[in-house]
Amino acid sequence: MKILSREEFNQLTKGAAIVEQDGCGVKVLSLLDGTFLKLFRNKRFISSARIYPYARRFADNANSLKKAGIRSVTVLETYKIKLPPRSIVRYQPLSGKTVREVAIGNLDALKQNQIKKIAQFIATLHNKGVYFRSLHLGNILITTDGSLGLIDIADMKFYNKPLSVGKRIRNFRHLMRYKNDAKLLLQNEPVSFIDSYLEANHSILSEKDQLKIANSLYQKNRYK
Repeated sequence: MKILSREEFNQLTKGAAIVEQDGCGVKVLSLLDGTFLKLFRNKRFISSARIYPYARRFADNANSLKKAGIRSVTVLETYKIKLPPRSIVRYQPLSGKTVREVAIGNLDALKQNQIKKIAQFIATLHNKGVYFRSLHLGNILITTDGSLGLIDIADMKFYNKPLSVGKRIRNFRHLMRYKNDAKLLLQNEPVSFIDSYLEANHSILSEKDQLKIANSLYQKNRYK
């Protein structure tokens, strides 16, 4: 990781637009050349992020996704600044809109075939051993060519085999915590979403395991 002085950081971000910020400061910047900067802070004084910075995790995850054939951002460089202490990743974003952006204000905006594609995409992640802890429809992008990809990829883990049933259910529980996401995927076309996911796992999961996943998704009271 390249260490930037404050002057170098200011020069790099000159004219940049703030995309996201919170009470602790800027989180994402859009630079004049069309690339993005994502800034990470250590949330705790004692943290593994001091040894393995989030910006490096982000970059490593992008490379692992590329090797797995899953579309995501293209990392260009990683940096560190001392004041305020941040690790930073510079990347070329994917072109498109998130599923949430497509459906904003209109839960019927997604067609049935797109719901199926999302289910199949999640199945692909699970079958390739990708456990995306930040899985929700704000982090799944519909690209300009209609394919799907991932953004905000700092928090994930890769396994050298398909995810276990327990990890799949846990991942879905995280996704379904977002009420609008659950409503979008399950309320109008629950059978379409669930069946599409299970069909993509037909040769990998036993009927018993498929039933466990289907039952967990059909328990709608969890998502109300």
